[in-house]
Amino acid sequence: MRLTLQERQIIKSSVKEIMGSQADVWLFGSRVDETKRGGDIDLLVEADLQNPLVRVRKKSQLWAKLQQQLGEQRIDIILASIKPIEQRRIEQVAKESGVRL
Repeated sequence: MRLTLQERQIIKSSVKEIMGSQADVWLFGSRVDETKRGGDIDLLVEADLQNPLVRVRKKSQLWAKLQQQLGEQRIDIILASIKPIEQRRIEQVAKESGVRL
């Protein structure tokens, strides 16, 4: 995994603060592969947010907080439900290939 301990802690605490204490986060994509260089930070966040407007607002808040805390970086956030009716393929791939933070 190509994130420092401090970066992982910032991500986890920011997710809990904005998305709620039950939220979980996975890092996936190129940052999981130690042999690669560069790349954006791809995050899958599972949170219990049903209202679409709240989901958009919280996702924006998380992105902004991570930009402030980690410095300007390319960060992609996929927001998933804790209790999905049906899991999207990207969510499945992120969990299978990613690392839970």
